[in-house]
Order: sequence, then C-alpha cells, then structure tokens
Amino acid sequence: MAPAGPSGRSDPWHLAGRRLYLCTPDRPDLGAFVAACIEGGVDVVQLRDKALDDEQVLERSAVVHQVCVHHGVPFILNDRPDLAARAGADGVHVGQDDPSPGEARAVVGADAIVGLSTHSRRDLDEAMAGAGSAVPVDYVSAGPVVSTPTKPGRPGTGLGYLEDAARRAPWPVWVTGGVTPESAPALAAAGARHFVVVRWLTEAGDPRAAARRLRTVIDACLGPDSADRAPGSAARSRG
Repeated sequence: MAPAGPSGRSDPWHLAGRRLYLCTPDRPDLGAFVAACIEGGVDVVQLRDKALDDEQVLERSAVVHQVCVHHGVPFILNDRPDLAARAGADGVHVGQDDPSPGEARAVVGADAIVGLSTHSRRDLDEAMAGAGSAVPVDYVSAGPVVSTPTKPGRPGTGLGYLEDAARRAPWPVWVTGGVTPESAPALAAAGARHFVVVRWLTEAGDPRAAARRLRTVIDACLGPDSADRAPGSAARSRG
C-alpha cells in the first residue's frame, strides 16, 4: 500500500520526501539535460513551455517522460490536464488562471499528482478550503519569492508568504523564485523544505554539476531525513 501524504491522500511518489524540482522549457538537448539534472539531484521534473502547440507538447513530453521513467522520478506537465492525461504524465501543475484543481483531477484521475501555484495568503486559503473535498491537491508552490523572468509582470512575494505557507499548508510547499545555492539557506530558514529551480539549471553550462551543488546546499540546510528517497526509488511509474 502506498504511504499517505500530509493531506491523507495516497502518496506513492513520496512527494514530502523530495526536495529539488526542475521546471524546464523545451530545448534541443531536452532528454540529456533532464537526465543530467536528475543525476545531479533533481527528484521531480516539470515541462513548462507555453510556446509549444499541443502536438509539440505531446512529442516533447514523451522525451521527458522516458527519462523520468528510467530514473524513477515523477514527470509533471504544466497547465494542461488534458495533455497530461494523453501524455501519460504522472501529474499536472495548474496556476490560478488555469483549470481548477477539481477540474484537473477530473481529467487526470485520482492517482495522478495535482499541483497548484499560490502567490498569496488568499490563494492558499482558497486551496485549503477545498482540502476536505474529494479533489484535494497534492502540493502547492509558493512564490515567486523574488520577481523572475519565468513569471513576467508578477512581483516577488518576499519571504513572508513562504513562511506563512510553510507553517499552514497541509501539503508539501515548493518555493519558487530565484532558487540558487546562495539563496537556499535563507529560504530554508524561512521554512522551505522543497525547492523549484529554473534558471540555475537551464542556464548552467554543466547542469549535472549545478544540480549537485544546489542539492548539496539544500541537504546541508535541511539535514538527513530518513523519509527521503533518492532519485530512482519511486514506488511506481504511470508509463
């Protein structure tokens, strides 16, 4: 039987024990890049590229999914529950302007991962109001702590919202915005236990080494956790 997550839902991917979440756009070396990041310590992967059409999303999802299956790491698709289901992804991440978590759950099914972006206390309150329903989320992201080109026009939340979300949310909270080896200690001190990384890896000349450096800092901040699982130890893949 799969372990239960913080919200009481089955958690076969053990999200609460995972620490480093890559969010990447498409790129020519997508498969090799994702593999290098996982080998460096990434243990969740999301494909997020709003410039791709539906068929391109499915084609590139297949590339990422194959790598994730090989390494035993969950593959999340951004925004589109319908394409996540068609791609056989392990889950979908939705934002405040995307299909609701309930709508996403209805499409991807009861066993898939559903993540939700939150940017404020109000967003979190609304998510928590549905926590007792039949369609809870499995994790939330909190941020961006600082403004970032990945979210143009969205101001940074600062550490205050991260502290609030980490204290109150009944699910794993993944911090977003400017995650680097230099920023990770302050984020961890504010309550972060799960980190979403974009540019530190997507702009790295050696993504494996960059991921290893970031993961080493995160693990040093958080300390050993007997509940953690290394990449490759996930309970199952939907592939």
